[in-house]
Amino acid sequence: MIDAHQHFWNFDPIRDAWITEDMGVIRKDFLPADLAPVLQANGITGCVAVQADQSEAETDFLLQLAAENPFVKGVVGWVDLKAVNVQERLAHYAQFPLLKGIRHIVQGEPDRNFLLREDFGRGIAALAAFGLTYDILIYPHQLPAAVEFVKKFPNQPMVLDHLAKPDFETGELKGWEQHIRALGKQQNVYCKLSGMVTEADIQHWKKEDFTPFLDVALEAFGPQRLMFGSDWPVCLLAADYAQVKDIVTDYISRLSAAEQAQIMGGNAIEFYKLA
Repeated sequence: MIDAHQHFWNFDPIRDAWITEDMGVIRKDFLPADLAPVLQANGITGCVAVQADQSEAETDFLLQLAAENPFVKGVVGWVDLKAVNVQERLAHYAQFPLLKGIRHIVQGEPDRNFLLREDFGRGIAALAAFGLTYDILIYPHQLPAAVEFVKKFPNQPMVLDHLAKPDFETGELKGWEQHIRALGKQQNVYCKLSGMVTEADIQHWKKEDFTPFLDVALEAFGPQRLMFGSDWPVCLLAADYAQVKDIVTDYISRLSAAEQAQIMGGNAIEFYKLA
């Protein structure tokens, strides 16, 4: 079993300003030594470390941790995809086989059509030559641009993080569902069943809150293009690791053993080309 989405950091209150005072439980360091026993307790054999800061220093930090900790099977890092020298930077990182993909924190961009920027598109087009995937991190209001975006790059492997963070608290599916189904029609696009508990009522969420959204994701992407991710340690704001995993394993228990195995690891291994 593979956790397709988690983070590490040495907490820095300035760099990590998104971790606000009320998030005390995650305002500290989280490193492989903290995660290893948690994965072991939950029967998870490996993970993919995903960037949380937009800097090459972050990419270097995660690659070093992956090199030192064999259970970290791959890294989704960051390079400036808008930069004129993006080819050069990607060529530099090509020497690190543990770098599997790139992510940009598009949810933090004020332009709802950021994904459609010409300079950003040039960076996305450069990924294929280096065999790198792209993680799409957005909010629901950015979904229309995402649908247009993925159609422009039909051969680029992409994965939607956190189901695009729908409103689990109100259960509002309209709009979100239409765009998720449109994304699912693009065979190069996968979806992570991750980051859900922190988008729900973090004090009072119930497993049933997620079911209508998971139904849409399963219909749109099928078991062949879904993957489990914990979003640890961010998930700790609302749930422990076992609770997060149980939301997914309980939901997919209706599927065949082979389909469950795909969602809980097989798809991540294939998508990220994990050893």
